[in-house]
Amino acid sequence: MKLYIGNKNYSSWSMRPWVLMKQAGIDFEEVKVRFDSFAASSTFKREVLRVNPTGRVPALVDGDLVVWDTLAIAEYLAEQFPEKRLWPADRKARARARSVCSEMHSGFGALRSHFPMNIEASLPEIGAEVLKSQAGVRADLERIVAMWSELLETHRGPMLFGEFSIADAFFAPVVMRLRTYAAPVPPVVAGYIARAVETPGIAAWIADALAEKDFLQFEEPYRTKP
Repeated sequence: MKLYIGNKNYSSWSMRPWVLMKQAGIDFEEVKVRFDSFAASSTFKREVLRVNPTGRVPALVDGDLVVWDTLAIAEYLAEQFPEKRLWPADRKARARARSVCSEMHSGFGALRSHFPMNIEASLPEIGAEVLKSQAGVRADLERIVAMWSELLETHRGPMLFGEFSIADAFFAPVVMRLRTYAAPVPPVVAGYIARAVETPGIAAWIADALAEKDFLQFEEPYRTKP
């Protein structure tokens, strides 16, 4: 299988399936297509359109099959590798995990917009200012804290559903955002963040992101240089 992704420092959508496969020990070939712009004429668009009709990453290629969208990729991998137990084994927990992944997939627009993923950066002052001025970001953060706290208490950690699952891969970019912008969180959530970044899949992604050294101005709303 081949997984098409964008820049690891910035591409939150790419991070999810890559981390999931790496953490689960699923073999794949990484194909990174550098962000140059998202215009129709960009090299990025031309390269990705060769495999994915949406022109977006991530895209998973398995033989003559192309699977795009992070939820679809996660479900495909869960079906292809049932022994990896990518979803929780318990039926109710599995339904809850799908629910929170879907919520992440379609929600948290304010947090995504004002806290773009930028693993290399440390922007605590920006984080404080955004939380002060943007009620939507405060609401998204409150929901994240409430959700994670409940799941960690219910399933007794260390991950959201006990063991690492698709849910942890889906929220990995949020973990990165909360670190970059130094969002204030209670100890139970801070502990989860600390454990998450030490998991092999997430740690490997972070290491690669830091090694990129590819500053893209159009992905940087808050900085003019690294």
